[in-house]
This record gives sequence, structure tokens and C-alpha cells, in this order.
Amino acid sequence: MPHYTTGEIARLCGVTVRTVQYYDKRGILMPEALSDGGRRLYGEDDVRKLRIICFLRDIGLSIDSIAELLQEEHPDRVIALLLQQQRVQLESEIRMRTAQLAVLEGMEREIRAMDSFSVESIQDIARIMKDRKNLWRIRGLMIAVGLVMDAVEIAAILLWIVKGIWLPFALGMPLVIALGIFIVRYYMDRTAFICPHCHAVFRPTRKENLFAPHTPRTRKLICTACGHHGYCVEIYQGAEK
Repeated sequence: MPHYTTGEIARLCGVTVRTVQYYDKRGILMPEALSDGGRRLYGEDDVRKLRIICFLRDIGLSIDSIAELLQEEHPDRVIALLLQQQRVQLESEIRMRTAQLAVLEGMEREIRAMDSFSVESIQDIARIMKDRKNLWRIRGLMIAVGLVMDAVEIAAILLWIVKGIWLPFALGMPLVIALGIFIVRYYMDRTAFICPHCHAVFRPTRKENLFAPHTPRTRKLICTACGHHGYCVEIYQGAEK
């Protein structure tokens, strides 16, 4: 079985020689043997023990607590519990950091999409990102209603052309129109826009909103607060009272 000097075990465990000497002095890492010249020699068990001590120190345990822990009848059970707690803590931190990273990446995308950027834009970006799930929900509903409208319209037309039955078309078209009006009103009542010039949140008229040039996330509108005419960013605003 190999033996390691103080310097060798320190290098194996990534600590300083002085740290190993301090643990020896405190009585929590005693050498396995002494050489003929009186040098301290450590075995494989000591290497494992030092790594455990380093871990316990990293999670905040004091030297006195570690000394008491290692004197327990079954220190491995306590250490296993500590490892489990450390894993749970790290997983929680990873989830938190992942969420923070997603927020930062989202903000970077929003900044790149803006024509200009200012300190006030950060508040706009935060609001856009916060409301994005609600916007996705609205768009999902619009897609679902649109599919129903298409299905009703296509089925009615096919019945008229193939079977010569026109009544479903006559009854279905009012339903399609009613669904179209409903979904447009639903969308407009639950969305607003941020002006990139003055950062005001406003709702355009229904006519302007309906016919304005647009991208998936913006519409070219006239801000009701400052009169700026340009592409404004869509946000969720909640239903109008």
C-alpha cells in the first residue's frame, strides 16, 4: 500500500502543506506511520479522509464540528445526509441560475431587436418578458379558434360542392364570422403596446390596430401619449374593464 508525505497528500487533495499540518495539529488527520527519518506518512484512507474534511469545510462546518463528527460511531451516515443536502442545495441553485440565465438571454434578444436602447428600455424589456406567457396563451387561443373556423368553412364548402347541400354553408358562415369577431376583440382587449420613444403603454383604436403594418411582436402605431409613429412592442395588458 502506497504512502504519501505531507507534500504529496496536500497535492493530491488540492490543499497546502500548511493545511495538512494544521489538521494534524488539531488531531483530525493523523499520519498512518512515520518514516525512519521521522517524516509523516499518510495512506489511502488518509487521502479519502482529507477529501471528506475538505468537503465538510467547503459546506461551512467548523474544525471543531468536523472533529466531533469524525468521532461519531457512524460518521458515514451523517456525511451521507450532508451530501444529500448539498446535492439538493446545488440542484436548487442550478435551477435558479438557469432561470436567471434565461432572463439574461431574453433581455439580450430584446435589446438586439430594439432600434435604440436606453436605461428606460430595461423596464420595458422586463415587462415584455414577464407577460410573454400570457401573450403565448392568447396566440394559442387565436390559433385554435382559427383552426375551428377553417374546419367549419372547408367542411361547409365541400358539402355544397360535392353533395350540393348549401344549408351548412349558410349556417356555418355566420358562425365563422362570429368567431372571427370574437377572437379579434379578445386579442385587442388583452393587449397593449409600449412606445419605444416615450415608453408609455397605450392601446390604439381598434381600426388602427386591425389595419396597422405589423410583425409577430410589433405594430406600426401612433402613440397616444407622445404622437410618435413607429413600430411599438406588443405586451399583455389584461381585459378591458
